[in-house]
Amino acid sequence: MRCDVVAVGTELLLGQIVDTNSSWLGEQLAAAGIDSLFQVKVGDNVNRVISAIRDRLEHADAVIVCGGLGPTHDDITREAIAAIMGVELQLDEGVADVIRAMFANRNRPMPENNMRQAMVPEGATIIPQRVGTAPGLICPVGDKVIYAVPGVPFELYEMYSRAILPDLSRRAGTSAVISSRVLRTWGESESGLNERLQPIINELDAIGNPTLAFLASGWEGIKVRLTAKADTTGEVQQILDQWDARIEEELGHIVFGRDEATMESVVLDMLRQRGLTLAVAESVTGGLVSGRLTGVAGASDVFKGGVVSYATEVKQQLLDVPEGPVVSEEAAIAMAEGVKRALDSSIGLALTGVAGPQPQEGQNIGTLWVGLARENGTTTAFKFTLPGARDQMRQLSVVSALNFLRLSL
Repeated sequence: MRCDVVAVGTELLLGQIVDTNSSWLGEQLAAAGIDSLFQVKVGDNVNRVISAIRDRLEHADAVIVCGGLGPTHDDITREAIAAIMGVELQLDEGVADVIRAMFANRNRPMPENNMRQAMVPEGATIIPQRVGTAPGLICPVGDKVIYAVPGVPFELYEMYSRAILPDLSRRAGTSAVISSRVLRTWGESESGLNERLQPIINELDAIGNPTLAFLASGWEGIKVRLTAKADTTGEVQQILDQWDARIEEELGHIVFGRDEATMESVVLDMLRQRGLTLAVAESVTGGLVSGRLTGVAGASDVFKGGVVSYATEVKQQLLDVPEGPVVSEEAAIAMAEGVKRALDSSIGLALTGVAGPQPQEGQNIGTLWVGLARENGTTTAFKFTLPGARDQMRQLSVVSALNFLRLSL
């Protein structure tokens, strides 16, 4: 089964909006074992939209069209699909009633052009809207199908999971269970991971199930995704467990979590399991570490707080950093000890470095010192040399420091 994607909207071509829908759909289709070989962006021109969808239908069994289902004159996906099907648009009174009721419940007058969203190609099946106004569409074209969904991401996600994926699975004629597991890694390049896992990759290529793919995710690390297929959920999990264990055995501590786990959620769980609390002193990252930690629900039982000691005098007055270079091993350790003491936490973590645009204190851009004061009274620091411009270096500093703490724990 092959399903390609067409994203509609001139704003996508102009770069005014980043097309995250296509990438999300590509990931979801791959996880479901459905081939998706082309993703196309096309502007709000009915003839070009028709051409783009027809071209994909020549090669694929199904096409998901994102966007162009709104109420304004430039929302032309419905018209394009009707032309491809060779049918007329007709008003669906059920959809019209839902739209009218939604405006009435909000005590707002309904612009007449909202009725455009109730126009449906003859022969199409409606995917009822649950969070917005525009319904999705399932549109048969011979033995193939076009799915039309709104461009609003959370509306698209919901419709895909509820209606499109089950319909694709039915058309594919398979009752097999397909599931994926993502191993999240930090500390090795994509090429390095590929080299280390090459014997496992060769085995998987020979047997064909599960499959393995690398997903480079910036400062979230590199993900290793396993996708398996079997007759039952239990059999799928057994396959994933087997190869998950093989990969972790090879990579060791480089694997820091799975699926939706983040570096910060993993560190907080480790601290929680050990009955430890954490305080953070930040200079170069200016509060980014604290922000990531507090973004995890329930962090307050572990994370006591942070001090953004950006200015030298703040480091000295609040954290007892001695006079001298503030991007150094000594300063990082003093900051960690100072914040641990000030906030009465089990552990103090500190970051000081140079993000640019100019070198500082003779230290190159990309220099990061991470200090750690442990609950047992020991202290240590480590120097990182990180790549990238200012924003990238700061984000990489966050994960590098948290990973340093994870490995220490």
